[in-house]
Amino acid sequence: MGRRMGRRRFLTAAGTVGVKALTGTAVAGSAAGLDRVSAAGYVDVQLLNITDLHGYLSAPPARDAVIAGADGATYTVGGVAYMATHLQRLRAGWANSFFFAPGDLFSGWEFPAFSLSDEPTIEALNRLGLNFATAGNHEFDRTPGFLVEHMQRGAGAGVEGAGITHSFPDSAGRPFHGADFRYYSANVTATGQDGTGGTGGTEAPVLPPYHVEWVSAPGGRRLPIGFIHLTALGTEGFPNSFQPGLRTADEVATADRCAALLKAQGVNAIVLSMHDGAVAGDAFDSGTAPSGPAYELALRVSADIDAIVTGHWHRAFTMMLPDPAGRPRPFVEAGCHGQIVNEITLRLDPDTGAVVRELTTSTNHPNTRDVPADPGLREVVDHWEGYARQRAGLTIGRQRAPFQRRLSAAGESTMGNLVADWALWAAGQAPDPFDTSPRPVPAPAPADLALIALAPRLGRSVINTDLVAAPGEDIVTFERAWRAVGYGNPLVTASVSGAQLHDALEQQWAPDARGALTYAPLAVSANVRYSFDPDRPAGDRVAPADVLIGGAALRPEAVYRVVTTSYTLTGQDGYPALGGFREPVRHRRDMESFTAYVASLGTLEAAPTGRVTAKGGASVLPGRAGRLMPLDAPVTELPTPVAAAEEAARDTGRRPVC
Repeated sequence: MGRRMGRRRFLTAAGTVGVKALTGTAVAGSAAGLDRVSAAGYVDVQLLNITDLHGYLSAPPARDAVIAGADGATYTVGGVAYMATHLQRLRAGWANSFFFAPGDLFSGWEFPAFSLSDEPTIEALNRLGLNFATAGNHEFDRTPGFLVEHMQRGAGAGVEGAGITHSFPDSAGRPFHGADFRYYSANVTATGQDGTGGTGGTEAPVLPPYHVEWVSAPGGRRLPIGFIHLTALGTEGFPNSFQPGLRTADEVATADRCAALLKAQGVNAIVLSMHDGAVAGDAFDSGTAPSGPAYELALRVSADIDAIVTGHWHRAFTMMLPDPAGRPRPFVEAGCHGQIVNEITLRLDPDTGAVVRELTTSTNHPNTRDVPADPGLREVVDHWEGYARQRAGLTIGRQRAPFQRRLSAAGESTMGNLVADWALWAAGQAPDPFDTSPRPVPAPAPADLALIALAPRLGRSVINTDLVAAPGEDIVTFERAWRAVGYGNPLVTASVSGAQLHDALEQQWAPDARGALTYAPLAVSANVRYSFDPDRPAGDRVAPADVLIGGAALRPEAVYRVVTTSYTLTGQDGYPALGGFREPVRHRRDMESFTAYVASLGTLEAAPTGRVTAKGGASVLPGRAGRLMPLDAPVTELPTPVAAAEEAARDTGRRPVC
């Protein structure tokens, strides 16, 4: 309040607007040569934000560790211990400062955080002083109940059974107590266990939709700033966060409604924090040629919103876009995995509390590693990395045979058979204790069979590695089992027809874009046997009478309960036949469930092939270059799983699921 700020400003529509700002490209808040301005008499508010941390507390993955600015300079970035130092410096001297995030802070892929129920991430964010957060799609990767009850409130500590635990001792030796900040979302609703969603048979909000922060103003008064929160549209259908019973409402309509409610309460400064994003060039400190759902929203959403902070797309940009009334407002995203801290400066009229748009600034600060690491956050990171290493080496089972992805001539693998048997087992286990999603009444029968994609045409297989003990050993450690299967994808049981199952088996063989026949094998559980005729044309290789489930021939008109990954069930890895499924029931996430399976068995016996047979002629197993192979050719080893589909989507500017 009343401070003189030597910050660069955006030129706006008050007579000196830049052409780029009006045409929807960019004027960066850090651009050189802009006039400096005195903020005397205004109430200054600092907004700091990060997004899509995904539990990368120590450093980002290598592909995200270096970022480039508009001037071509590059910066090595990442790590919450360095971020703490940058945050301390950025906050210095500010009376009104808020630190928040538009989603996907936890539920990532870094082993220490992911394997410890993401509690390390929450402790780190508590220590960083996060004030509040928008729920991203990955905050729903486990269950809405887990987000609200455990991650936010710290409830439900202890052992859940079958080797799955949570509530680990933090860096001070204390049990997990949850977040010191609150999560919000305006457009996510849910139905309850009874399918009513609360009173009156209506859907109930999972989280509060918006909130108000108060800042100090002259004369001892306080001025309100409203924050609206949006979760990515379609979160309930994203494979990782697949949640029957959730619904995400339209983003623009929801934001407009919340803005109107805030204005009616006398709130004249409003910020939208949304977990949906855009692409706006390759430089982290500017923005050019924007595209994507957040950009489309920014052009349409209420002019009462003074700044739009985005996430989800793992992109970095800072720019000004005109609102529907033609007045520019910040439109920003702060990358991912701890790369960047975005800073928006709002200057409020001390009498009305309205944002003076002409004086709004925005800067993306790289979270460089050339500053001293904060000792407190370094201690947090070291504690959890050490704890994860200790847990990684725990023996959870033993194995009497190797399990490999290497294919037989008929397209089977011992690892595939093991994983299919795990899936069938998982379908019969008790649901996640935090799962309050509705289940069909009466409850459907357990799964009749399991299907697991060994080498899907799209995305990646749930199988990451072989499971082979070291020479002279037979132990299965926690980490080896955790890394062998899964990447945060739930198993789902659903009702499908026998005809759909038959068509899914036929879809193992399909032409690619060039017309070449490809093969994407499905593993089946031990209660299934089927044969195919490789001499028949693709689409007519499996006769229903040759498919036996529990010893009985497949009936196309019958209804079966099949368990598979959410990627496969929703047709996102190349088997669209299962679309139109009914009565879905979500199970635990893959890595957590598979480690529990190994622990429950104690000893893994051999899972021999023989569930699938070829009737004769030439097999259609592809070689390493995709060539067709004869039936008696040497077996081939499945390739290393390809990068997830969202990586390719981000690279091409298409909407990712991340």
